[in-house]
Amino acid sequence: MKPSLTQNEKLRFEQTLHLKDALERLYFHFNRRKYVFLDPLEFLYLYEDVKDREIAGIVASSLAFGKVENILKNVWHVLRVLGEKPSEFLLENKPSSIQKALNGFKHRWIEAEGIVALLDGIKLAIEEFGSLNRCFLHCLPENSPHVLIALAPFASALRRGGNQVCSRLIPNPELGSACKRLNLFLRWMVRKDDVDPGGWTGINPSMLIIPLDTHMHKISLRLGLTKRRQADMRTALEITRAFKQIAPSDPVRYDFALTRLGIHPEARGMLDPFLGGIKGCSV
Repeated sequence: MKPSLTQNEKLRFEQTLHLKDALERLYFHFNRRKYVFLDPLEFLYLYEDVKDREIAGIVASSLAFGKVENILKNVWHVLRVLGEKPSEFLLENKPSSIQKALNGFKHRWIEAEGIVALLDGIKLAIEEFGSLNRCFLHCLPENSPHVLIALAPFASALRRGGNQVCSRLIPNPELGSACKRLNLFLRWMVRKDDVDPGGWTGINPSMLIIPLDTHMHKISLRLGLTKRRQADMRTALEITRAFKQIAPSDPVRYDFALTRLGIHPEARGMLDPFLGGIKGCSV
């Protein structure tokens, strides 16, 4: 016979159910293609072949910082050079010719040299492993609880075209960074629903880590998913564990929907009412 729950355990259980219900409603409202607006994710929909999509995904996620208009403009600049089949383009062209094609490129402090180095690192990984998917799986030990252990070797593989110039595009996870852009890339490629196109195999969505930036950090603080004030990898893992109590098989399920609040034109003004409606909930 199972022991009955204490009053505190019952309250915590009820709060978790209430939070899950609110998050599910948010997910079913916002997790749709029409809300992928001014988001670099939309570029991945252009590629049916996963080998092309993963390259577009690395480019788009790596440049996903700064003003959104500039992100979209500069991601498109690179993808236009890579053409309809980025995987074939990289294998058939030398870095010097890509450098020439990207002459004048600049995204904040990233210039053509940095993008060319990243693309060369991608090319080297594909030549060695056959795809970025296989490269990542090579970095991921069997029975790993999450993808964290694979992030550093995968990042190193991508930086082989020039570690110094790539470091701001692909940060070193071992330095404690939340690695928001790498985790965002993994969300895009591992999950598959109305928003995330997926395509990668061999990685369970339950292993993903929340792509943590200042916006998601503030939301998580207000939801009681963390008390940590620094948006680093330790905080990302803590928030991910909290989401796992709600969605064990898919802890980043609510990432896209939550980040629409206060960002998407149709969701402006909805953040405070949403958070106010679940005040006192935590997991």
